[in-house]
Amino acid sequence: DGCSQLSAYERKRLKNITENAKFFAALKLHESAARLQKIATKRQSHVTKRAKPKKAEDETVRRRSMRLQRVEPSGIPMPELPSQPEAEEYPQVPAGPLPMVPEDEMENRKLTEDLLATWMRITNVSLLLSRYQESLNSMVLSEENIKKVVKYRVCSMAIHPSESIIFVAAGDKSGQVGLWNVNCESEEGAHVFVPHTYSVNCMHFSPCNPAHLLSLSNETLRCGDVTKAVFDEICRSEDSFSSFDFLEDNASTAIVGHWEGNVALVDRRTPGTSSELSADIGFQRTRTVHVHPVNKQYFIAAGSTDVGIYDVRYLKSRGNKPVSVLKGHTKSVASAYFSPVTGNRVVTVCADDKLRHNNDTGRWLTRFRAIWDPKQEDCFVVGSMARPRQIEVFQDTGKLLHSFYNLDCLGSVCSINVVHPSKNILVGGNSSGRLHVF
Repeated sequence: DGCSQLSAYERKRLKNITENAKFFAALKLHESAARLQKIATKRQSHVTKRAKPKKAEDETVRRRSMRLQRVEPSGIPMPELPSQPEAEEYPQVPAGPLPMVPEDEMENRKLTEDLLATWMRITNVSLLLSRYQESLNSMVLSEENIKKVVKYRVCSMAIHPSESIIFVAAGDKSGQVGLWNVNCESEEGAHVFVPHTYSVNCMHFSPCNPAHLLSLSNETLRCGDVTKAVFDEICRSEDSFSSFDFLEDNASTAIVGHWEGNVALVDRRTPGTSSELSADIGFQRTRTVHVHPVNKQYFIAAGSTDVGIYDVRYLKSRGNKPVSVLKGHTKSVASAYFSPVTGNRVVTVCADDKLRHNNDTGRWLTRFRAIWDPKQEDCFVVGSMARPRQIEVFQDTGKLLHSFYNLDCLGSVCSINVVHPSKNILVGGNSSGRLHVF
């Protein structure tokens, strides 16, 4: 046969192929492969094929509005938007405190000052009315806080700004000045001095040095200096003095009112006891003068039926005209004072009783003077003829906020009152020289 012609190698290879074929046939691999193929085909028939995404060219074109296409309804293309400007470079602000100066320094300076003044005003009025009334309710009078400090009728008072000791000064109609340490419980707490011959009409502790107590009577203005234990004489005049107030925070200058109507400028730094200027402001009588708390070139004067605001920079001997006149009173005006923080309000006391407040004190009582609470811009304190005897607190609207009274301890009219600048303390003085501390 053909195998005999093959070489020994060829015959052996063929033999191996034949034996391998017989071996695989015995394993039945072909049948198993066919069966597996059949199973795989059956499973694939149940699988859902994922739909192929359509190509971009097959998609329908989306409809766009004419606004998005930037085309006018008429079909005319809209102009292109201007290109965005590049970000501005802002100037570098230096570190540390900066003055409150507007960005444009050429702006109206007065408007800027008004804005800042408004900010200051609404900030300085710190107590809400309800809280203020609560503080008033907490102030009570007790027997140990009543003392006869001067011999006769109290005409003026001042309270030391100390927050640790309640220290009060009172002046009476005979020229006496009484000093009372309210915290001292012994009888030695009050002492009387006689630096004046006539009624002590006005008193103030120096705003820059509370060791100085300035007191004014009809003939002299004196400074009680506790460091030297002396009542120095600052000014003397034949014309009767009625009141005074400081023109500067350093208390070096003052405006002084005369009962005859004039006002005088006093400078404590100049030698002698004469005033720098006596000015006729057109009043028949000047009872009180008071300097504006912010713009200290202005002062308000109250007289017969007159209340006027003047600029001290333009005062001269005669022919002075007020910057502003407060009209409406028909009878004698006892006092007029600016509100303590902004000076935007003025409270006056007049015999016409326009506040529906009985101010008819008669000849035996010191005339009422309504004074502002230094801690509250819109509330003032005034004595009362009402019974039971009391001291009243009003809002600037005329609303009565509080009445200080004590049926057991307060049985007289307190014409003169003073309020502590930072603590809830009120002192009332009566016609017999007694002081009452609430």
